[in-house]
Amino acid sequence: MGSRSKTRRSSGFTLLEMMIVISIMVILMSIALPIYNQSVVRSREAVMRQDLFELRSLISQYTLDKQKAPQGLDDLVTAGYIKVVPKDPMTNEANWEVVQEDVLLAVDQQDPGISDVHSASSATGSDGTAYSTW
Repeated sequence: MGSRSKTRRSSGFTLLEMMIVISIMVILMSIALPIYNQSVVRSREAVMRQDLFELRSLISQYTLDKQKAPQGLDDLVTAGYIKVVPKDPMTNEANWEVVQEDVLLAVDQQDPGISDVHSASSATGSDGTAYSTW
């Protein structure tokens, strides 16, 4: 009878042991979750920087090749410079803010186009600046 109660007692966990394990798991999750969220934001920012660099480069190439700036980002697609306008990682839509070039500085002063592109997001980046200024 004594050996029977010993095997029964050692076959499970006590409430205290379970609470300690759960407490440790909660502490680890509270440390890991902000780090994970921060890494997701950083990766989105890296994708946005790359997309902005590529779009700006393509706008310059288009302007040099055609001797006039594109009227919109869709002109880059129709001219074959890119297959599709990338999505803004911060808004998850292809709704980039375009900057119209100054008429006096435009290559084709009769029909000025876009000279720059920014994110349409109103959020602030990890460096403290608005995404719309990148």
